[in-house]
Amino acid sequence: MSTGALTPKIALAMAAIMNFVGAFLGQKVAHTVSDTIDPGVGTHGSVIVMAGLVGAIAWNLTTRYYGLPSSSSHALIGGLVGAALAAGATADWGVVIEKVVIPMLISPLVAFGLGFAVMLGIMWAFRNANPSKANRGFKIAQTISAGAMAPGHGLRDAQKTMGVIFPALLTGGYVAESDGLPLWVIMAAATAISLGTWSGGWRIMRTLGRRIIHLDPPRGFAAESVAASVLYTTAYVFEAPISTTHTITSAVMGVGATKRLSAVRWGVAKSILTARVLTFPAAALAAAVTYWVAALFLP
Repeated sequence: MSTGALTPKIALAMAAIMNFVGAFLGQKVAHTVSDTIDPGVGTHGSVIVMAGLVGAIAWNLTTRYYGLPSSSSHALIGGLVGAALAAGATADWGVVIEKVVIPMLISPLVAFGLGFAVMLGIMWAFRNANPSKANRGFKIAQTISAGAMAPGHGLRDAQKTMGVIFPALLTGGYVAESDGLPLWVIMAAATAISLGTWSGGWRIMRTLGRRIIHLDPPRGFAAESVAASVLYTTAYVFEAPISTTHTITSAVMGVGATKRLSAVRWGVAKSILTARVLTFPAAALAAAVTYWVAALFLP
């Protein structure tokens, strides 16, 4: 949107629609999220899940207020783990470390490196091209890359919601552990992420497209293409709930660094990195406090 390839309303509408579509493209990430903890059954298990959600929501609202692209994935899993630890429930540390912590650390580095490399390739391939014609062509290409990335957002982030709803249903005895995700859960998660993108996407897009670096169409295309590739690969191959926002942020910084290092507003990038590092422990702490408060009212 910040490159002028699409108007703000069209960009948000397309993202919202494709987010909805992406929610139906798989369930592997949802299973990873639901496998991070075993809250048990009954009221106590429901309170653990609720506390995890409250911790994640509190952190997401804080970062949303400041317009920082935080990770809902890591906030969600951090919240669940924090609530589970506070309650003495079981957390699957193998899943947390292998499919959450390691991908959380590696995926931004991969996105940054690939963004830098892909943009260098584009600059070399179009070094003799007419700038005006090249920009027009990349505006069209960026519309396609944006259309490819948006389902990746839905594929990942909507599934994280599904991955929390399923344990909540399990603790209430509404589903069995061997059951698949009910269709209404998929529909609800798809609708929620679509409406959320439509209503709150502008502040995040402004941070990504203008505050970190002013993107032109070639760089927008490169960043979105890299981010989409990383999102689909980690979802289908590694089943890891990585952060969509951190992935695209890192890709944007990577393509921006090819312009010149000073073109990237590293102060903003530092704020985003700080939010990234704090997300897991902050959400976990908020969830633990929520559980301790709620536990006072448990029979």
